Amino acid sequence: MPVFTSTQFVKTDIEKCWSFFSDPSNLSVITPSEMNFRILFPKPMPEMYPGMIIQYKVSPLLNIPMEWITEISHVSKPHYFVDLQLKGPYNLWHHQHLFEEVEGGVKMTDIVTYQLPLGGLGEFLAGWFVHKKVAAIFEYRSKVIDSAFG
Repeated sequence: MPVFTSTQFVKTDIEKCWSFFSDPSNLSVITPSEMNFRILFPKPMPEMYPGMIIQYKVSPLLNIPMEWITEISHVSKPHYFVDLQLKGPYNLWHHQHLFEEVEGGVKMTDIVTYQLPLGGLGEFLAGWFVHKKVAAIFEYRSKVIDSAFG
C-alpha cells in the first residue's frame, strides 16, 4: 500500500496554522484550480470535530467530477487531525495532518496512506500516474502555503 509523506515548514504560530488547515473550506485555496474542488456539505462550515462528515465534488482526472465524502476521524487541537475517505476514487485514503511547533514556526507533516481500486491490477495500470498526481498536488500546496504564510 503506498504511503506519501510531505513535510513543510510554515512561518506562523501553531494556532494560526491550525486555524487555517483545520478549516476544510481552505482546501479550495490549496487545491489546484483545475481540480474544481468545492464543498457541498456542511455549509456553513463548523469547527472541526471527530466524526465530522464533509462532502465535496472534485475533478481529479480528465475534468470528470466525482463525489468525495470524508470523515474527520481524529482531532487533537492544535497537534493533529485525520481524515478518512468514506466515498471517493480510492479503496482507502487515510490522511494524517500533523503540526509541531518548532523555532520560528510550525513543522507540518502530511502522511497519506492510500490504495487504488482493483488491487494489484489497479496499481499496475494506474499506480505510477496516481503517485505522480498525488505528489504534484502536494507540491502545488507547498508553493501556495509558502506564498500565503511568507
